[in-house]
Amino acid sequence: MRLGVLDIGSNTGHLLVVDAHGGAAPLPAYSYKEPLRLAEHLDDEGAVSETGVKALTAFTAQALVVAEDKGCEDILAFATSAVRDAGNCDDVLDHVHDSTGVRIEVLSGEDEARLTFLAVRRWFGWSAGRLAVFDIGGGSLEIAGGADESPDVAWSLPLGAARLARDFFGGGPPDDEAIRELRKQIRADIARDAGHLLRAGKPDHAAATSKTFRSLARICGAAPSGDGPLVPRSLPRKELSEWIPKLVDMTPEELADLPGVSASRTHQIVPGALVAEGAMDIFDLDELEICPWALREGVILERLDQISVLG
Repeated sequence: MRLGVLDIGSNTGHLLVVDAHGGAAPLPAYSYKEPLRLAEHLDDEGAVSETGVKALTAFTAQALVVAEDKGCEDILAFATSAVRDAGNCDDVLDHVHDSTGVRIEVLSGEDEARLTFLAVRRWFGWSAGRLAVFDIGGGSLEIAGGADESPDVAWSLPLGAARLARDFFGGGPPDDEAIRELRKQIRADIARDAGHLLRAGKPDHAAATSKTFRSLARICGAAPSGDGPLVPRSLPRKELSEWIPKLVDMTPEELADLPGVSASRTHQIVPGALVAEGAMDIFDLDELEICPWALREGVILERLDQISVLG
């Protein structure tokens, strides 16, 4: 069957059209996305601004047209941190539904971590043993771990790259004090619940997903996306730590010239790198293997599992 997966993230709205059936990997057929940057369209009270609501509604309406044009039988629509944490979450979703007919489901942070874990488990398979999975989004960091398809532990932290850029840098270049304070908070927040994962011992395999991790891996020498998803890619802690001071000193133009970095995300690279380094330090991981599958694939795989059971 052909499915449309509508992912409303903190940075980007993304419709992924896939051909999917049980027992096979979802095959991407078409992609449509726009940089909504909802994590940055929040007012002083933490509500999505009118500008953000209009952008989300317009994108959803256009995504529906694209999905219909591409022959999608069903649309799985979900939103993550930026909408989930907004003070006017219900009003935003009702407005989108009233305007477009699309009902967007809000995933909890735990569900986001759980579904991402499912995708990574299916990608690497049982030979990966006990998995630890990390995902840095625009609004949150998800962590999950376990030896099965469902993680033993899964949780979410408000350590997304866009959120931290907004809260600590105010949209401008960070100074030494801002970097120091951000680094301190990141590590304290991750360490607070680290025992959830550490209690079971060091994982057999540690993996990372998301645009932030992919960009950091590319900066540190990983193969470009054009080489395809089957090429192994990793993010080494040593190289990342060496890159961070350089990234801090770069201008937005210099950051945009780095491999794997888009101009719209230059302000998120430093906070994203600090989160990645903090997670690797706290959990004593020398490297993270980059997984091309993430939350969207997890949502698809769970839906296919449900259809298989019902069938």
